[in-house]
Amino acid sequence: MDDIERRHSPPISLNKQEVQSLSENVTFLQEFLEAHNSPVSDKPDPEDPKTVSSNHDDDEEMNLFRNVQNVIEEMDQIKSLAMQRNTEKVVLHDKQHSFVFASSSIGKNSSGMVVWSEGVVNGILGRLVADQRQRQVIPITGMGGIGKTTLAKTVYSKKIIEHHFDVCAWATISQQYNTKEILYELVSQATKKSKELSGKSEDELGLELYQYLSGRRFLIVMGDMWSIDAWDRIQRFFPENENYSRILVTTRLSHLSSQLNNNYSLQMEFLDEVRSWELFSKIVFGVGSCPHEVEKIGKKIVENCRGLPLSIVVVGGILKNREHALGVWESIRKNLASEVNLENDKHCMKPLKMSYNHLPVYLKPCFLYMGVFEEDYSVKVSTLVKLWVSEGFLKPMNGKSLETIAIEFLQHLVDRNLILVGEKGSTGNIKVIKIHDLLRDLCLNQSKKDGFYHVIGQSSPRGISGQRRVVIPRNTPKKKVLGDLQSMSHARSIISEYGNVPLIKNSGLLRTLHAYKFSYFEDESLIKSLASHYVNLCHLAVGVGSMSSIFSSFTRLWNLHILIVSCEEEFTAPGEIWRMPQLRHIEMTERSFYLPEPSSDDVVIMENLLVLKRIANFKCSEEVVKRIPNIKKLRIQYFGRGGIEQDDYYCLNNIKRLCKLESLNISCWYDFRASLYVLTFPQCLKKLTLQMNGGFQWEKMLEKIGALPLLEKFKLWAGCFGTGKWEMVEGQFPSLKYLGLHLCPSLEHWTAESNSIFPRLEKLRLFGMEELKEIPTQIGDIPTLQKIWMDDCGESAVMCTKEIVEEQVELQGEDLPFHVQVWLPRKNEVVQSLAGPNFEVVIAN
Repeated sequence: MDDIERRHSPPISLNKQEVQSLSENVTFLQEFLEAHNSPVSDKPDPEDPKTVSSNHDDDEEMNLFRNVQNVIEEMDQIKSLAMQRNTEKVVLHDKQHSFVFASSSIGKNSSGMVVWSEGVVNGILGRLVADQRQRQVIPITGMGGIGKTTLAKTVYSKKIIEHHFDVCAWATISQQYNTKEILYELVSQATKKSKELSGKSEDELGLELYQYLSGRRFLIVMGDMWSIDAWDRIQRFFPENENYSRILVTTRLSHLSSQLNNNYSLQMEFLDEVRSWELFSKIVFGVGSCPHEVEKIGKKIVENCRGLPLSIVVVGGILKNREHALGVWESIRKNLASEVNLENDKHCMKPLKMSYNHLPVYLKPCFLYMGVFEEDYSVKVSTLVKLWVSEGFLKPMNGKSLETIAIEFLQHLVDRNLILVGEKGSTGNIKVIKIHDLLRDLCLNQSKKDGFYHVIGQSSPRGISGQRRVVIPRNTPKKKVLGDLQSMSHARSIISEYGNVPLIKNSGLLRTLHAYKFSYFEDESLIKSLASHYVNLCHLAVGVGSMSSIFSSFTRLWNLHILIVSCEEEFTAPGEIWRMPQLRHIEMTERSFYLPEPSSDDVVIMENLLVLKRIANFKCSEEVVKRIPNIKKLRIQYFGRGGIEQDDYYCLNNIKRLCKLESLNISCWYDFRASLYVLTFPQCLKKLTLQMNGGFQWEKMLEKIGALPLLEKFKLWAGCFGTGKWEMVEGQFPSLKYLGLHLCPSLEHWTAESNSIFPRLEKLRLFGMEELKEIPTQIGDIPTLQKIWMDDCGESAVMCTKEIVEEQVELQGEDLPFHVQVWLPRKNEVVQSLAGPNFEVVIAN
């Protein structure tokens, strides 16, 4: 409704008084739900407000007016009930406080089955008995089920621990912790008395613990910590004896470890193939060995556990009691998910679900959304962010953009070990994420239970007619897709990996249509009426045969935020695109598109537009700059058109006026020289990629590029060095983290006059630099350097890099902070002979 009110030419009119009343109620309910964190999250309360269901016959404006008042009345009733529940919540919360603690024998006699390397176990033991007098906190972090507690038990049970410490005690904190009960357990374990403690207050128990530990060397294990608040309430009762005392903490929250110890924490990793099989074999066969006839299928089962000890232990326990026959094991492999993830399986799914239950309400939909992607799929962060924005999971706060908030939410999920970092970008940003299969199953199960989204081809306890989000997996039968979609007139989102995407003809409520591998629409005629039927569309990411089908009535898509299209034909966008102020992201993935200049009659400023990608012959006129004041990413290509090859025509010098531009990518495929030599870039630029034809001379631009204060990533393609030299001077590229030189054949000598170059450089990539004979030796002195790639480069440059490595080995020893990787297109015995611990040589296949 706010969007409608803000629109330059609203498509419908609304009664302001009714809108204000409804808006106030909805805002109240949103704030109430965000603040309300029920301690009994799995059990529905019969007094809780029910979901409001309204009869949608929405295309007619008359029905909108008729229904608004009814909705307001229902909202008033819900608000009244919510206010009543809000006053009851505190009392309920106090009654539901619970805690879980381990018995005094938890670690002493246990022998965990998980196969840890000696390095992991000895690393923790070394920290516990290290020659450091101050009290130390040692965090162990990792996702649920990865073996944090088992590792702690393994270490806790070692004889060296029993001999080294005067007092050992263990308490599990859990989500709903109770400080008094935790202190009671620690005191009873430490003092070996419990009867005398009954009736004592929290402060009395804390004082007794403090006095008993004073002067003694102690080891306290605090398992399953969920908040720094729990630590703050208890740590004051642990005295600083200056006698090598230690506190071992296990937690699923990686960010918590830095609050406990800035210098050290152990991040648990998944088991590798060898250790996964070793653990599985011990569980299933004990001291025996795996029968040959089931070994192959057994290893496939273990591989599907993805190195998560909890999953391996559960499936191993299942197979331990089954017949060791090929048919039986093959059946388990095919039904592994259902065998491992039984709803009442407290050994597997319930421990993982604790992580979900503990999430703040605003992170829950973001996490559950990971289930819409196929198993083992590597999810691009940029894609996920756009989907979260379009689905309405985020709201502006503290002046931050929705995209910035999305990245912060993503980092929260990473810190909680609920999603995994698959790949980082060249400047350290998270680029690709993944999710473990068990956690993905948790997303699917919880989403099915809550009706968060419906996966076509699966049953739904709520039926399919009222589903709001629809997921279409790959290889779903066509008949099933067509049948289900036509029954989903209330669908707001379709997320598809299905080949040809059919449209829902009778739904005007669709907001998100994302074929995330850009499947093509089946019926081109349906696309032509897309804008007429889907006026609420916010996110459109599809593949089409012709852009004219989308642009035929483009202005009807008044609420469109994201437009990503795969189309093999060249096209020109309609001028009406400049009258769509909601647009945030426009991108073509196959061919570039032409963007016309805005008409002087238009007065709309595209304040929300942040991304423009793959624009051909972009004319950066004053009028265009005025219309896109907040643009952050710009990718443009120049081919020449209609014989126009005058640089001034494209007004590229106006790029410096884009004062919020952070990422710029320019490709030029014809003799485009004069204006570019004097081109000035905005000072806010962080990423710059320039690709020019062979005659463009880089020496004339590198000084001004090197002066950009915030530039972190710089990639140079083609062009030439007229002198054959690049001599760097002090003070250039102060913030650069990544430098890529690609296919610059005329560069022979790369030198530096100063010892201080690239003060923050982390990664250097050289590709196709066949004539390069030397690189600055000072590169080896850069303290932040992590890696150098050399792909298809000349032998002289490779030898020079090897000398840099050898020089640094002499200064720092074999354990260098950076690594060199050389890729060869063919065998080269001279270069291959240079291979060593810090110098890797790879022959391309």
